[in-house]
Amino acid sequence: PASPDYNRWVVGKPAGSAERMRRDDDAYALGAVIEHNTDPVVPGRGSAIFLHVWGGPGQATAGCVALAAGDVARLLGWLRRDQRPVVAIALE
Repeated sequence: PASPDYNRWVVGKPAGSAERMRRDDDAYALGAVIEHNTDPVVPGRGSAIFLHVWGGPGQATAGCVALAAGDVARLLGWLRRDQRPVVAIALE
């Protein structure tokens, strides 16, 4: 949270920790940014939440929303930024 790059899209080497988007497991082959804590960015309130491809049964995310590849593709075809979509996450 102390990094000037906190919760910002950075190309190249960021000042702090970062999510590696190019991976061998295709988790980010399809996806979208969930704009949590982006306007304004408040350090410590959460960062880098994505909608991406799920790794399968028993595979958790680091706080993202993950779905089967076909479901991500269908959702991306439906999403319209100008309609201001909302992601609701319910904890058990």
